[in-house]
Amino acid sequence: MAEPKLSVRSAKARDLAHRLALRENRSIAEIVERALEAYEVREAEYEPAAAFYARLSARYGTDIDLEAIIRENRKPHAGLDL
Repeated sequence: MAEPKLSVRSAKARDLAHRLALRENRSIAEIVERALEAYEVREAEYEPAAAFYARLSARYGTDIDLEAIIRENRKPHAGLDL
């Protein structure tokens, strides 16, 4: 059975993967897999705002309205002193 293939239409991405593969003595597939795994790990750390607020509420037992706190403490800028 033939292995699945990844088609890269970007010449820049193809050239970069090829250079890295030669430099690190790895296959292009290994370079692409490692890059995608690193990207997945980095992006997994992202937490949507709704989940962040829900976690704060669950942890501290109170509902925190950050927008209200910001509005209360917001002061207009005096502008440039010319």
